[in-house]
Amino acid sequence: MTTENFQKVLLAMIRRTPFKPFTVELNTGIRIEVDHPEATVIREGVAIFVGPGFVPIDFDHDSVTQIIDSPAHAAN
Repeated sequence: MTTENFQKVLLAMIRRTPFKPFTVELNTGIRIEVDHPEATVIREGVAIFVGPGFVPIDFDHDSVTQIIDSPAHAAN
């Protein structure tokens, strides 16, 4: 995924109103459910998501396979 596309899609998902949870799938197969619009910071093709328990997960445009318009438990 290009840096520009990564940021464009991720920001669009985070900024939509009303916010709706979505999933980021990594090259490793790990799926991250972004459940709150203020839980992710994005800059220059790198994102940090702070999940439940305040555990940060970082990912970048090269590590993302796809961004899915549904929560992780529903994304198949």
